[in-house]
Amino acid sequence: MDEYDSTGEGRAARRDEAVRAAVEQGLLGPDSPVVGLLDVTGIRESAAELRAAFDEVTAPGTPVLHAFAVKAAPLVPVLRLLREEGIGAEVASPGELALARAAGLPPALTVLDSPAKTPAELREALALGIAVNADNPQELDRIDALMRSAVSRSPLGIRVNPQIGGGSIGSTSTATATSKFGVALRDEGAREWVVRAFLDRPWLSRLHAHTGSQGIPLSLMIQGVAETYTLAEEINRSIGRPQIDTIDIGGGLPVNFASDVTAPTYREYARALREAVPGLFDGRYGLVTEFGRSLLAKHGTIVARVEYAKSAGGRPVAVTHAGVQVATRTVYVPGSWPLRITAYDGKGRPKSGPEVVQDVAGPACFAGDLLAEGRALPLLEQGDHAAALDTGAYYFAHHYAYNSLARPGIYGFVPDPQAGGVRFATVRDPQTIASIVAESGGAHVGALTTLHAPGSH
Repeated sequence: MDEYDSTGEGRAARRDEAVRAAVEQGLLGPDSPVVGLLDVTGIRESAAELRAAFDEVTAPGTPVLHAFAVKAAPLVPVLRLLREEGIGAEVASPGELALARAAGLPPALTVLDSPAKTPAELREALALGIAVNADNPQELDRIDALMRSAVSRSPLGIRVNPQIGGGSIGSTSTATATSKFGVALRDEGAREWVVRAFLDRPWLSRLHAHTGSQGIPLSLMIQGVAETYTLAEEINRSIGRPQIDTIDIGGGLPVNFASDVTAPTYREYARALREAVPGLFDGRYGLVTEFGRSLLAKHGTIVARVEYAKSAGGRPVAVTHAGVQVATRTVYVPGSWPLRITAYDGKGRPKSGPEVVQDVAGPACFAGDLLAEGRALPLLEQGDHAAALDTGAYYFAHHYAYNSLARPGIYGFVPDPQAGGVRFATVRDPQTIASIVAESGGAHVGALTTLHAPGSH
């Protein structure tokens, strides 16, 4: 797909038009001072680029399932859009499975991964025919019992941890020596246990590994896939037949948060994988991928109204309505999760003028609630808007209810040339105050006052 907009120029232009239109159409204003915007055109383009990248390197007829990591954007309309674009779902909880099913994802396009699956979760997945990767020997024991009681059509596999090390962000590195995920292959006896598990269970047909996501270099991701492939080959040789027919290589392609450029691209990753592990693509193995952040991040924008503009210690401070409740990782760990901020004026137009070093603060009642600290931007003034870019994954869909701040509305958009503007669709309604009260035990207001210790009055 040479036409893919890896520079991000088209995406940036659509974003500017969407911010302006959101103000003009009343989605963003004094009574709705923070919104999430999703670029539907961009999401479709990323899905198409992913499919094309792997189609280019795999043998004709190779079954490939691209399963979107639902945790990256647990929104039913997003999952439905991706389904329309040929993307399945990787789920890691009963809630995520329910979202995928609500979006119309069939079992054949769904994969269940989680380090803490309950017996009920496993029973449901196997009854539906959803693919399951067992995380550990105890979970495999549970699957054994379920398979004895009722044989399932679910594709079943084991998740392994190649223990090849971490990247620059420890919390997103899943192949370290002590990672909580999968069977740790370099621990004493572990590799032999995995081989024996497949020998003893003819119905085990998949091998899964996931090296990590943001902060993981491509070289480490590729090493993790290569070691998983090598293990699959070893197991099949031991058995004497191609029992493992599918390798789940996980996702985790890192995102460039420094500019609009998409880097690395899916094509670069797929080509590098083929060069390093050619046997993975010769048609003997089906493939599953589990990309999340890289599909959605660059297609989302949080836009917040500047409620007040002030100064402290000689530094300007723009107090906005976007902070820890929508950008939790950035606020608490800004060194690992910095966000680009763009200034728009009161009418939603890109703001120009001399850049001024300033803080962009959120609404929560603690000093560290900052989207950006000491950032050079055109001076933000009362009534302007600050936009946090590249926030389509793990940001506004993952609300953190600090100060009982409401979840913002989320709107998808496409250019509307006939109307000369932008057309929006509601992805998630803004949260109401009544909903906040209900979620905080409003229906049980007197519950604690009715409890008395025996003998008390």
